[in-house]
Amino acid sequence: MDARIIKLQEIEDRYLEIGNLMLQDENVSNVKMYTKLSKEQAKLKGSYDAYQDFKKYTQIIEDGQEMLKEDDPEIKEMAQMEIDDAKAKLDELDKRIEQLLLPRDPEDSYDCLVEIRGAAGGDEGNIFAGDLFRMYSYYAESLGYKIDVMESSEGEAGGYTLISFAVKGNDAYRHFKFESGAHRVQRVPKTETQGRVQTSTATVIVFPDVEDEDIEIPDSDLTIETHRSSGAGGQHINKTDSAVRIVHVPTGITVNCQDGRNQIANKETAMRIIKARVYEYYKQKKEEEEGAIRRSKIGTGDRSEKIRTYNYPQNRVTDHRIGLTLNKLDRIVEGKLDEIIDALLANDDKEKLLNGNI
Repeated sequence: MDARIIKLQEIEDRYLEIGNLMLQDENVSNVKMYTKLSKEQAKLKGSYDAYQDFKKYTQIIEDGQEMLKEDDPEIKEMAQMEIDDAKAKLDELDKRIEQLLLPRDPEDSYDCLVEIRGAAGGDEGNIFAGDLFRMYSYYAESLGYKIDVMESSEGEAGGYTLISFAVKGNDAYRHFKFESGAHRVQRVPKTETQGRVQTSTATVIVFPDVEDEDIEIPDSDLTIETHRSSGAGGQHINKTDSAVRIVHVPTGITVNCQDGRNQIANKETAMRIIKARVYEYYKQKKEEEEGAIRRSKIGTGDRSEKIRTYNYPQNRVTDHRIGLTLNKLDRIVEGKLDEIIDALLANDDKEKLLNGNI
């Protein structure tokens, strides 16, 4: 416990330091700095509170042991009861502290950007992409998050060939980051006249919605073009060059946005997406150079490349990464994803513990 107490003391020192910084006039008047400090303090609060409890129960035990030296049997009995109760609470607290001190992804608290694409299966893949968007929308709503659609391309038979949206809320990236990968659906498509079950896929990729200070992209690395929007989207379509395409020249990453009501809105959205994609690109490249084993977040959409299967005939969902199967597909597609997400987060914590990452 000694190493953890040292860590908790460091957290307490920083938590109190932030409190003092937030009282300083220059930070109160600086909205960006004040928000940054507030977010950092919020991240530390759980560990700070746990340390206060640790100190309280430890003091109760120490005081109780002194009381055990008294001659009065009633005082001794009361002291022993308080000691036993404090020790029980410390045992519970020990597990809580263990979880709190596990290293967290520094991007966990960020908002996130989610892209869903219809993949294998043609029209059915696009329809399934629409079903996934609906599922994530309900899940985000259950967490009190807000969703903003950033770009979309509707499929001819319904759903989307692509839909990209932002999820805004505390720990949004933490709750969505494990959704990246190929999702497989098994069901009878609406277009199937023979009643045969078809397997289709949609791919999902989740990016942290990075802060400006996380990545700086020189203007010289970007090619920005405007063009006329195409497809459904409103009366402004095809009348003005409101759509914006941005290419990050060094990586070839391209973003095209046309759903905004004007060129300025589309450019802002495209820049936000390009920053997230470029950030993720260089993050993966760095991890590969350091020898980290990392499976690509998004694949080709091939049927064999899957992280989760949604089997409609058997009302079953299986997450293949952790071997979790739930016969609750009807509830899950309505946004009741908590059981799956919680299991993925718990598995991640377990791996960190096994690797000694405390």
